[in-house]
Amino acid sequence: MLPAEDKTGIWLLTGLLAVNTIFFYVFILLVNIKKYNKDNHLNPGDTIITAISLTSCGHQILAYFWMTMDEVDRECLYNLLESVLLTLVFGVRFSIMWTTSFLTFYYGTKLVIEPICCYTKIQEAILKHVLTIIVFIILAGFATCLPLLTFMSHQNATKDESDCGAIMPAGIPGKLYMSFYVFISDIVPGVLMIKSSISISVHLAIHLRNMKASTNSSHAPKLGSQMRVIKMTLTLVVVFLCFLAVDLYVHVTVVFQHENTITMTILFATIYTMVSAFVLVYGRKSCWTELLRWYNLFLDEFPCLRCLKVPENKSNSKNVSNATKSKVKSSHM
Repeated sequence: MLPAEDKTGIWLLTGLLAVNTIFFYVFILLVNIKKYNKDNHLNPGDTIITAISLTSCGHQILAYFWMTMDEVDRECLYNLLESVLLTLVFGVRFSIMWTTSFLTFYYGTKLVIEPICCYTKIQEAILKHVLTIIVFIILAGFATCLPLLTFMSHQNATKDESDCGAIMPAGIPGKLYMSFYVFISDIVPGVLMIKSSISISVHLAIHLRNMKASTNSSHAPKLGSQMRVIKMTLTLVVVFLCFLAVDLYVHVTVVFQHENTITMTILFATIYTMVSAFVLVYGRKSCWTELLRWYNLFLDEFPCLRCLKVPENKSNSKNVSNATKSKVKSSHM
């Protein structure tokens, strides 16, 4: 079990990270709402990212509320309420993992260059039923986590001392269920994401080879906005795999060593969602350009900070660099 001082430090650190996470995801939601008001619809990728944003914000709020109650309730007056909250946190986290996996799978079918019949049918099904799939993932997450209250104990006596806010495995059924939860919520989505990343990488290599052959190696092939989406998808997979390795270790300490390290799980989940939020913002050009515009407008309010402004596009950066060079030349003349 973590010492009280460490839990307090993790609680404060999680709060700071949660603020950044919610900022990025609310920003994504605002951009998607603006796009929806303009076009009267969202493409499947934006719909899935909107679902990730909503579930991630909900996860941060529920998780931090649970951590706060766990920090304040020293006499275990609300241990059942805290156990229900933690069950909701696990359910929302299940939805985040599977929705992110669904996003990489969608891009894995969309970015395939060659017209494969199987991928074409899958993409058509996603286009028709994307909202239904998202709702099913969310409901499946909560349905999967409901047995936590049955197979796990909220009378939380760890091997060191009692802890009010955690849910610990109660006997063999609890350990089996916790192992099943980790398998279905972490490992299976991870395998699907790895499969999608391999598919994207293979077809990207084929596409680059074909483009290079068609240009007779006269210049490097370019993919434009597609390359940005590919980088975003592969980065999401790498971030997820890093989180998966840490999360599996933490759950092993919970299930087999009966150590209450669930607070660490929430901290690492917060770090994962924050990094994923930044990757999603950077990977979508519309979001990244809008974020830079907001950032530059904020700096305009403070003349002393205008030197920190970032060009919103490459053409602006080229113009700025050319203007700087011309000023330098004129000063030397």
